Amino acid sequence: MLNLSGLNPPQREAVETLSGPMLVLAGAGTGKTRVITYRMANLIRHGTRADRILSVTFTNKASKEMRERALALLGARATLKPVVSTFHAYCVRVLREDINALGYPKKFVIYDRGDQEAAARTALREIRVGDKAMKPGDLLNKISSWKMSAITENEASNHVTADFDFLASMAYRRYQKQLRASGAVDFDDLLVLTNRLFLEFPEIRRKHQNCFDHVQVDEYQDTNGVQFQLIEQLVAGHHNICVVGDDDQSIYGWRGAEVTHILNFGHHFAGTKTIRLESNYRCTDKIIDYANRLVKNNKDRHDKTLIAHKPGGSPVRILAYEDETLEAESVVQEIQYLITELGVRPRDIAILFRTNEQPRLFETEMRRLNVPYVLLGGQSFFDRKEIRDLLAYLKVLCSPTDEVSLLRIINTPTRGIGASTTEKLVQLAVSEGKSLWEVVPQGIADGHVSKKAQIALSDFQNLLNRFREETIEHPERLADTTKRLLQAINYNGEIDRQYKEETQAEQRKQVLEDLVNSIGQYTEKTRKPSLEGFLETTALMDRGDQNDKESELADNAVRLMTLHSAKGLEFPRVYLVGMEENLLPHKRSVESDLAKDIAEERRLAYVGVTRAMDYLTLTRAKTRMKWGKRRESVASRFLFEMQKEPGEALVEEHFGGDDEDDDEFDAPPARKTLTSLFDADDSPPF
Repeated sequence: MLNLSGLNPPQREAVETLSGPMLVLAGAGTGKTRVITYRMANLIRHGTRADRILSVTFTNKASKEMRERALALLGARATLKPVVSTFHAYCVRVLREDINALGYPKKFVIYDRGDQEAAARTALREIRVGDKAMKPGDLLNKISSWKMSAITENEASNHVTADFDFLASMAYRRYQKQLRASGAVDFDDLLVLTNRLFLEFPEIRRKHQNCFDHVQVDEYQDTNGVQFQLIEQLVAGHHNICVVGDDDQSIYGWRGAEVTHILNFGHHFAGTKTIRLESNYRCTDKIIDYANRLVKNNKDRHDKTLIAHKPGGSPVRILAYEDETLEAESVVQEIQYLITELGVRPRDIAILFRTNEQPRLFETEMRRLNVPYVLLGGQSFFDRKEIRDLLAYLKVLCSPTDEVSLLRIINTPTRGIGASTTEKLVQLAVSEGKSLWEVVPQGIADGHVSKKAQIALSDFQNLLNRFREETIEHPERLADTTKRLLQAINYNGEIDRQYKEETQAEQRKQVLEDLVNSIGQYTEKTRKPSLEGFLETTALMDRGDQNDKESELADNAVRLMTLHSAKGLEFPRVYLVGMEENLLPHKRSVESDLAKDIAEERRLAYVGVTRAMDYLTLTRAKTRMKWGKRRESVASRFLFEMQKEPGEALVEEHFGGDDEDDDEFDAPPARKTLTSLFDADDSPPF
């Protein structure tokens, strides 16, 4: 029996609405995951088969949490399980069945960012454009924006407004041609090609529509145009769609998310029922007051006001420092005091910032004072050279036509297949209209390469064929096969050759061991393991998952992260630093002077404020070094908007410079901050 007594009235109403289109506006900390999972359980309780409910979200972390909560409600005896998936994972599921209708192989490869950059670099070379004129990353960003606007490589030239766009449109065609020739797709293609399938093949669309009677979408405010079309097509037959989100937390416009989808949901789906979740269980009343005052300055939003259920919190502090160095020193010294003197756990503290450049000074001070910290969103485990090399081997075993991966490993570790040999093989492949792998035997037989290279190529080909057969015949031994592959190519010897310092070499080898371990964990947990399945799982891992891994590695450490990375998280103590014009709001938004850009920056600040559960400190620097010269900074407009009396002089505490009175003793800046916060009884208010 499903017990709904723990739900508040709006939550319960959402859980008990079991048909038709429904929009659940879930403010920060209002229990949206609880609503989604209880609604899943309630649908099943009222006769819907569990496997006919599809719940879609954006990150593997959110998907995993939703699945675990739903299964806990359903109990261990439940035989059928609801389908909980990210958008990309759902699209892979569709494409594995039907992508051949679009001319792609069913065993397609999913290119990660490194593979994409290699393909982009090749495409730029083909049109004679060097890295100085256009970086591969810039091209990929442009291609991604086109794809998320449903603009194909053949249509891009119709959307050119500058020379950059013209060159990018030419490279886009060559980039897509490379991917198709390699039997590969990129992350955006997963969405675009699924959408194409549904639009161009009605029978395929109907087949997938008929799989589900109910569709739920989490974080609906983050959907882009292609995702919106996918959802619209999936529910066209029944309109049993429940979307949950918060327009006030729509912060991904730069990657294609359109807040209009949640603002206009009722226009797209006639008869929509709208339910507002406004009871916040995360933040204190004082923090919620600041958040409400801030976000009300956005004009295009659903009308809602968060209601705090944690009264009596500490005041929100606004601290102004003479410069960015003093800001970093003071914040970190205060954090050290909290940890060493008051016993606060480092993991309960987060420093949030707008740009990737800001944490440098905070990191320097953290290291100086031995404060444990982790910078989330840094280099991914899967971006390390050793991991990329080994994954390239596995990708070629799975799909020999994957030329990006093949070119990466053909002489790694060195085996006598040099650049001139590779170039001859590439030219042969181009002239024959075949893949690189297909022309290797011809290159050996016809003497296109030297005798030494012929032997090396033959050995390389035999090695890959042998291990490919093993992965097919014994997929359950995938970890052991990978381990023996590393031994066969003597990759440890390559590490020893590159890294003379023993500690460095051992760290690199440990990274490879971690990957082999992850393969072992995959085969243990998967009913029908395969190399293709493991590579798919790896490709679908997102940055949120990486943050989890990094958090585990530094379990009890202060978190440093951008505001974008912090969405969905919460911390007892938050320092939101750099509250200045041109930082937050960001310079690009200020200079664009577009209301929608400033509105998104305001939502970003709102996300930062609502990450704080109990203590919130907002800081700014009155001057910053810019291009070698110290310049005055202007307090963020958002600080003024959060005040009880907007438009009045900013109520803040000043530290350093002429604004600060001399104390009788020469206390360090952070100590002055701390002593100024003591109550009359000399006990710190932390």
